[in-house]
Amino acid sequence: MGTATHPKEPRMPTNNEHLIGLLLGAELDWPTAFEALATRLGVLTAPDGSTHRVRTERVSIEPFNLRDKPRHDLVIDRLAHWYYHPREWLKKVALMDDVYLLNSPFTFQSMEKHSAYCALLRLGMNVPETVLVPYKNPVDNVRWAYTSSKYNKSFDLDEIAEGLGYPMFMKPFDGGAWRGVSMIRDRDDLQRAYDDSGEMLMHLQKAVDDFEVFARALTIGPETMVMNFRPDEPMHNRYAVQHGFLSPAVGTEAVTIAQTVNAFFRWEFNSCEMLVKDGVVYPIDYANACPDVAVTSLHYYFPWAMKALVKWAVFCVATGRRARTQVDTDPWFAVADDPSLDYGSKLAAYQRLADEHFDTDRYREFCEVALPDLDEMVLEWVDSSEFSTLLTSTIQQTYPPHEWDKFEGHFGGLTRMWVKDEQSRLGAGSSNADEAAVGGPAPASASIE
Repeated sequence: MGTATHPKEPRMPTNNEHLIGLLLGAELDWPTAFEALATRLGVLTAPDGSTHRVRTERVSIEPFNLRDKPRHDLVIDRLAHWYYHPREWLKKVALMDDVYLLNSPFTFQSMEKHSAYCALLRLGMNVPETVLVPYKNPVDNVRWAYTSSKYNKSFDLDEIAEGLGYPMFMKPFDGGAWRGVSMIRDRDDLQRAYDDSGEMLMHLQKAVDDFEVFARALTIGPETMVMNFRPDEPMHNRYAVQHGFLSPAVGTEAVTIAQTVNAFFRWEFNSCEMLVKDGVVYPIDYANACPDVAVTSLHYYFPWAMKALVKWAVFCVATGRRARTQVDTDPWFAVADDPSLDYGSKLAAYQRLADEHFDTDRYREFCEVALPDLDEMVLEWVDSSEFSTLLTSTIQQTYPPHEWDKFEGHFGGLTRMWVKDEQSRLGAGSSNADEAAVGGPAPASASIE
C-alpha cells in the first residue's frame, strides 16, 4: 500500500501523534467531514495526563512487502469487503503491526446475515422463522455434479413456504444493500424469485405482518443511534427525523441487541435492522461491513455519526486499545444457556458484556476529559460555510442538475433543523449522555415525514 512503506514515527511517552488511515472507495462526503473534524481537534489531553494529536491520511493501493512497517495506528476500512488486495494489507498490518481496524477483515466471514441469525437465536432473540434453501443453479465447480447427485436431498420449495406461511422474504444469506431481496406473497412470487436467485444462496424468512416500526441502528464502538427507517422511500427520505418513536423499554432493547451482536462478532462500525410489533423486537438484518453514512442518506443524523466516529477512533488510538479479532462465544453462551435467567435478565447481562468489550466506562471518561468541547466544535462546523460547500458538492455529485435546487432545500432544511435542535440541547446544559442510546437523540420533539 502506498502509505505502508515507511517506519512508524517515534513517539514520546506523554506526547503522542497518531495517524488514522482512511481506506476508501467512491465516497467523498464523510471522509471530508471526518478529516475536517480531526484537524480541528488540536492537542488532546487524556485522563492520564498524556497528550495526543491526530492526523488523517487516505490510503493508496500498491504493492507492499510483508515486512513493511505501516505508519498508521488505526484504519477505517470502507473497501476491503469487496477489494481483496487492500484486504490482505489490512490482515498483514493487524497481525504483524497491531494496527487497529474498523472493521477487521477477520470478521468478514461472520459479517453476513446467516451467522448473525444463528448467534442471535442462540442468545434468545426474536429472529423470525428462517430456512436456508439450496442454490437454484449449479455451483461453478467441476465437483458439483457428482456431489449433488450423491448427497443433495430433493426438497419441495412450495412445502417449505407453506410451512413458513405467506408473506415472507427471500434474501441472500450474505446480502447487503437490499441486493436480491424479494417480498414473497404467493407461490408465483416464490418460484419467480427462486428462479432469479441463480447462484445466490438464499434464505426464506417469515415476514412480520403489520409491523409498527422498521428501525435501523447505526453503532460505532459503544455509541448507537436507533432511527426510524422507511425502506420503501427513496434513499434521501428513508430516515425519518423522529424522536421518541420507540418506548424507553423497546429503545433500550434495540440498543442492547445492536451492541450485543457487534461485541459478539467483534464488529465496531455496523448498521442493524429490526422490526417492532406489539413491543417485540425482531432482528432481521444484522451485518454490514460498510454501513451507509452518506450525508445524503443520514442527513439530520450525519453529525452524530461523524462525532461518534471521531470519538471512537481517537479513543482507540490514544488509549492504545488492542483489537480482539477472534470471537469468544463462552461468556455469551453462558448467559444464553442459563435456565434461571429470563429474557430481560439476559439482555441486561448481554449489555454488561458489550460494555466490557467496548470499555464503555473508560470511553465515557476519556470523551469527557479529552473531548469536552467536541459537541460545540461539531455544531460550529455544521453551521459553517465549509459544511455548506461539502453538502452542495455531494448533492451535485449524486443527483442530476435539474434536481440540485430541490435537494439543496431538502438537505439544507434538515441541517438547519439539526443545528437548531443542537443549539437548544447544548444551551440547556445537556451532555454526552443525551446522545448515548435510547431510541434516537434526546433533544427534539419535531418530526419530518
